[in-house]
Amino acid sequence: MAVDLVGLFLHFAMISLLAIGGAITTAPEMHRFLVADHGWLSDTQFTTSIAIAQAAPGPNVLFVAVLGWNVAGAAGALATMTGTLLPSTVLTLTATRWASANRDSRVVRAFTVGMTPLTLGLIVATGWLLAAPYATMPGRMPSTLALMALTVALVLRTKIPLVWLVLGGGVLGALGVV
Repeated sequence: MAVDLVGLFLHFAMISLLAIGGAITTAPEMHRFLVADHGWLSDTQFTTSIAIAQAAPGPNVLFVAVLGWNVAGAAGALATMTGTLLPSTVLTLTATRWASANRDSRVVRAFTVGMTPLTLGLIVATGWLLAAPYATMPGRMPSTLALMALTVALVLRTKIPLVWLVLGGGVLGALGVV
């Protein structure tokens, strides 16, 4: 199956401009493009790529390189990473300089306040996309939803580092509990 590297780059460049809250918030769109539309990856490959990259030390955006690598090797990793980083970096640099110069502006304050619910919504959508394959497995839905609810409660009520919650979820999954 041939991969259109220019199309891959352009698509990731487009969605990078929507990555409010980080590249992970665009995972549902990446999934649609790579899995549903083109069939370059399976659901399992997609989810595993994100899990491996998130477990590795370094910036969270590394999952984009892993997805690209799994689609088209080194050229795919270069296309997805460049597409993700170039437009968003230029936009962020430009917007940050403008907002810094106009920080007392009503527009800047309104924009800042308005981004919070948008970012939270994108993060919840991404979390559901990653959990859905497991939550819809016969017999796994109650335990998966319970683990998700427990994780949210622990994040909101304690100061347990997220890495321990991820590790705990991994251990429960390895043991077949969820």
